[in-house]
Amino acid sequence: MTRFVFVTGGVVSSLGKGIASASLGAILEARGLKVSLVKLDPYINVDPGTMSPFQHGEVFVTHDGAETDLDLGHYERYVRYTATKASNFTTGRIYERVIAKERRGDYLGATVQVIPHITDEIKRCIKLGAGDADVCMVEIGGTVGDIESLPFIEAIRQMGVEMGRHQCVFMHLTLVPVVAGGEIKTKPTQHSVKELRGIGIQPDVLLCRCRDPLPDEQRRKIALFTNVEERAVFSAVDADDIYKIPMLLHEQGLDDIVVEKLRLEVPPADLSEWRAVVAAKQNPEATVDVAMVGKYVQIRDSYISLNEALTHAGIATRTRVRIHYFESTDIEKTGPGCLAGMDAILVPGGFGERGIEGKIQAVRWAREKGIPYLGICLGMQVAVIEYARDVLGLEGANSTEFNRQTPDPVIALITEWQDQAGQKVLRDEKSNLGGTMRLGAQECRVQPGTLAEQIYGRPQILERHRHRYEFNNVYLDRLQAAGLRVSGLSKDGLVEIVELPNHPWFVAVQFHPEFTSTPRDGHPLFAGFIRAACAHRATQLPQAASA
Repeated sequence: MTRFVFVTGGVVSSLGKGIASASLGAILEARGLKVSLVKLDPYINVDPGTMSPFQHGEVFVTHDGAETDLDLGHYERYVRYTATKASNFTTGRIYERVIAKERRGDYLGATVQVIPHITDEIKRCIKLGAGDADVCMVEIGGTVGDIESLPFIEAIRQMGVEMGRHQCVFMHLTLVPVVAGGEIKTKPTQHSVKELRGIGIQPDVLLCRCRDPLPDEQRRKIALFTNVEERAVFSAVDADDIYKIPMLLHEQGLDDIVVEKLRLEVPPADLSEWRAVVAAKQNPEATVDVAMVGKYVQIRDSYISLNEALTHAGIATRTRVRIHYFESTDIEKTGPGCLAGMDAILVPGGFGERGIEGKIQAVRWAREKGIPYLGICLGMQVAVIEYARDVLGLEGANSTEFNRQTPDPVIALITEWQDQAGQKVLRDEKSNLGGTMRLGAQECRVQPGTLAEQIYGRPQILERHRHRYEFNNVYLDRLQAAGLRVSGLSKDGLVEIVELPNHPWFVAVQFHPEFTSTPRDGHPLFAGFIRAACAHRATQLPQAASA
């Protein structure tokens, strides 16, 4: 029978419940347990797919095509499990399902209420997401006391009663601030636990987010006022490296408490892989500067998976990767000269017209200066647009996402282009923004003799997608004749990877490889990109020295 660890948070949001859940999952996995993770989000959106990156941060895409909370990215990076559509549920999704059942008459005329119908659906979804795991980590978004999260809190309270205390552990993450004069304040934690107990849940474990390890005096005080064993009060300190957190929690004995309370007979944790990750990150043999030219750079959460994928590539190549963020709208105003001195340029995904011309200027700079370039999703599309304009000579080339009147839609919806006797056929079709994209892992066939084949080392790959617009195959022959190499195709002929043969390293992909990069295994595309950045830097150093 699957055991459950329910993770709640209090005082303030964004304390790191996702990292804490993933880290505990990593330790339990290192003790030989099969671990799954589920995130319950209180917002009413059905999924985060249509939410602004400025408000929500990154949208993570699962293997089976679900648009989910960014914490699922943390889960997959820390635990060797693959998240699915059953790994993330929102209030909107839960209510959508309950209302659909009511409309079908599944409740046989009963009055549909939060208890038991909503809470029953939440419990069903939790068990569905748990699958056949030995332990399932269930993270509740938001903070205790929020009106939106009450049904989720009630559902896990019921599960604790129904399953028994040795089948469930309640772990609560709180803030222990330090005020003027260096005084440590435990009162916010006391009030947060009081709120949780008022709902009917007594936490078994407290994770106290703090600047430094809690002194014994404060741990005893927190234990006394919260009815939690002193040995179960842990310090979740600010770490300079998030991949140290599994070791930091293990050293305090968090996993021992959890397996004891769940009555699991398991061997000690083997965290050698995580120690190797931290050692490789702390002892680089080279340094590179990578420019990320994006549209949401003010909010780092918008590019979490990309940031981590570059870090993982640094771990794999023993390189310190310094990421420099450039707002594409600023490049539109000042030109791409700000990219001088960068060892590589990355243009990530995004939606909408804002900042597109700045991204195109960054592509041109990388192509003309021979700087390693990696384009992801929109980064591939702007690379195609730039090549069509500046090499093929189609000055008005664009995507129909940005210009419906473009004379040369080299990027367009599939429904907007087709080949009829060699003529372009455009149809003005509009669709609902929710759930209309190419999503999830799809097969890409890598062409032999290409840089892509050299990078991946195999003829077929699976990568995750999140986009609507595609390379317009009407222009395929002309662009290839102009020197653009198509090195990856979907099984139905859609362009997935393009590269430039006469460039040191220029690769652009329609998919999102960052979603499958992990600190222990990395990803070949990002590792190749960082190696190319190192090679470029090496060629620039002699020139700088001679100058």
